Order: sequence, then C-alpha cells, then structure tokens
Amino acid sequence: VIPAENIIAAFQNSQKTVLAISGNTSEAQIFLEALEHGLDGIVLKVEDIEPILELKEYFDRRTEESNVLNLTKATVTNIQVAGMGDRVCVDLCSLMRPGEGLLIGSFARGLFLVHSECLESNYIASRPFRVNAGPVHAYIAVPGGRTCYLSELKSGKEVIVVDQQGRQRIAIVGRVKIESRPLILVEAKVCVLKFF
Repeated sequence: VIPAENIIAAFQNSQKTVLAISGNTSEAQIFLEALEHGLDGIVLKVEDIEPILELKEYFDRRTEESNVLNLTKATVTNIQVAGMGDRVCVDLCSLMRPGEGLLIGSFARGLFLVHSECLESNYIASRPFRVNAGPVHAYIAVPGGRTCYLSELKSGKEVIVVDQQGRQRIAIVGRVKIESRPLILVEAKVCVLKFF
C-alpha cells in the first residue's frame, strides 16, 4: 500500500495519468483505492481469465455505489412485542454517520433503513460501526442488487450502507454477534398518492 500511496501523493496535483502493473486482483484493488483516490488505472498482467472477471465484479460494485437508491417513506401501522428471539448485531469495518444504516427486512421487496448506533444515548456510548439489525431470518441488502439472510453474514462479507437520501456505499463486515434478545414486530404501509 505504501508505494501506491507515495506514487499518488507525488503525482496528485499533476496533469499526468498514472498506471500500475498488477499481477493479481487484490493488488489491483489496492492501487485503485490507495489514499481514497487511487491511481488512474492499472494494467492487469495475468494468464487466466478469472482475475479479469474478479476485477470486473469489483468495478461493477464501484459503479453500483455511485447510484442513488430511490427510498420510499412508509407509515408505521403497528408495533408489537414479539417475544424472545435471536437478534443479529452487525459490526462493520467502517464508521457510519448520522442518517446511515443498513437495509433490513422480512421481505426482499421491502426493506427498512435500520439506523446505526452512531448517536449518543443515556444508556450506551456511541458505536458508529454497529447496527442492531434484526432477527436471524431477516434479509439484508448486499452488493449486486441482492439480499442474504442476516444469519448468513460473516466477517469479510460486503454489505450496502445507505443514508436517508439513498446514497450508498459498500462496507465490509467485521464481525457478527447473534444474541437472544426481546424482539418487536414493526409493520408499515407505503402510501401511494395519486393526483388527477
């Protein structure tokens, strides 16, 4: 990482295009992400097609991050205590800001934006890397327009962090804790207004 950062720092204010030669996908990603800016491009020198396909997936994920999701407001219609169950707590390798969280829900077609613990409370210190996501059966949005069950999350898996404006970015799961906790059922309805 340090050589890539040194190169980026040296050419940061120049009009030069800087490329690097890489022998594998993970090294290429380091070159493309160093100093949160990355080099202008890479030359991937490989003999097999697999690293090229992996790098294509990487670029697809980066493109997905630049798209803004169209979030819809919903009205909560019912909240009730559901009893004890296994709740998933997701700790990310990235910090979240106020307004950011994960998309979680019982149906892949309708997910809630569940806020991170980035705000202070009287009961617990701020943990801006954490989301108390929901029960093990719930879905979570992951890159590629897909979902997976919360119970399937593992360290190193990528998830989508979204803010209340629909801006998204990809973050890596650091750890997943599953604990028995009291659960609540939240039901909501999306109101569609029609104007004639």
